[in-house]
Amino acid sequence: METNKFHLDIKQLKEIAELLRERIVKGLNEAGTEIQCLPTYIQPKSEITGKAMVLDLGGTNYRVATVDFVDGKPEINPPNTWKMDLSMMKMPGFTRKDLFEVQADPIMTLNHDEEMPIGYCFSYPTESYPGGDAKLLRWTKGVDIKEMVGELVGAPLLEYLNKENKVKFTDIKVINDTVASLFAGLTCGKYDAYIGLIVGTGCNMATFIHTDHIGKINPFYGVSGLLPVNLENGNFNPPYLTDADDSVDAVSGNKGEQRFEKAVSGMYLGEILKAAFNLEESEERFDAQKITTMLSYPDIYKDEYVKTAGQIYRRSAQLVAASIAGLLSVLKSHNTSLKSVFITAEGSLFWSTNLKGSAYKDMVTEELEWLLSEMGMDGIKIDICKINKANFIGSAIAAL
Repeated sequence: METNKFHLDIKQLKEIAELLRERIVKGLNEAGTEIQCLPTYIQPKSEITGKAMVLDLGGTNYRVATVDFVDGKPEINPPNTWKMDLSMMKMPGFTRKDLFEVQADPIMTLNHDEEMPIGYCFSYPTESYPGGDAKLLRWTKGVDIKEMVGELVGAPLLEYLNKENKVKFTDIKVINDTVASLFAGLTCGKYDAYIGLIVGTGCNMATFIHTDHIGKINPFYGVSGLLPVNLENGNFNPPYLTDADDSVDAVSGNKGEQRFEKAVSGMYLGEILKAAFNLEESEERFDAQKITTMLSYPDIYKDEYVKTAGQIYRRSAQLVAASIAGLLSVLKSHNTSLKSVFITAEGSLFWSTNLKGSAYKDMVTEELEWLLSEMGMDGIKIDICKINKANFIGSAIAAL
């Protein structure tokens, strides 16, 4: 094999960051672009009070809990949330009705004895509408319930749940998991800017953008000020991908789409490793967790597999760092006095570790520091943190 064909040098990473910046600016001003930059028409209150039911539909799991803000602090019940594996969503023939039935099951078991709104964390690309509902644009992460594409996500579910429950729900707000992470960051102090970052089964970012810089907003919506924007940057097509990336893309269900996500996220890293060695389908499946296990216990795997797994793992972190740098350059152009940024980072891959080398988060931080210096932004202080139950906190903030 070639000597580390997955390595990206600082000039290549800077090029990737600057290209992403250009695509973000285009997405803020035009519809249907590579980076869609989807505004969410929910502007959080400065003080949050009340109680909400939160539904969190992710790439694999479905979680439910109530969130009650007491003196500005969220109390989650049950503390560890109700959780089930919902990978059945990816099975052929799974319908919207099937999804609604599964989602309704746990709600009766929770403390739903009073009317309350719903915060629905829906981790797929949607177009948001004033009022808080959203239209599904496309499925990702291996899900394909065709009848839901192009339809509203919240209203049909709210109607179904209110038929099934004696105590009604008053409203529903639909947000992406990245926007939920963004909102959760607001509980962590005062910063010049906030970013929600997901690096797990998929990958994405969200941030607040002033309406002055979002040229595509319908003027009839009558909104102004800072709006949360779901970038959907997993669809970014960066330069310097490899033939292994092309092979993974070619056999995916959405060829030509989500190229950045396919090079970065946990759902695809193992597939890149398999493609790099032309492994047969009968070979053991290497997912992202398997890659970190290989890096932690290299003696029980082939040396060449371990070496390449490490290269793919580091490149993923490099690309994430470049994506953050690209977004920061946009924010810096909007606010030249930008000095502090809080990033709520979610996802099992971002917080993964291995026993023999650097943790993923440390790789991202190291690469980001170099990039910010190279791009003239080394004066910006970046805090990257994990917030426990960020999706629930952020979705409840949206609902309330």
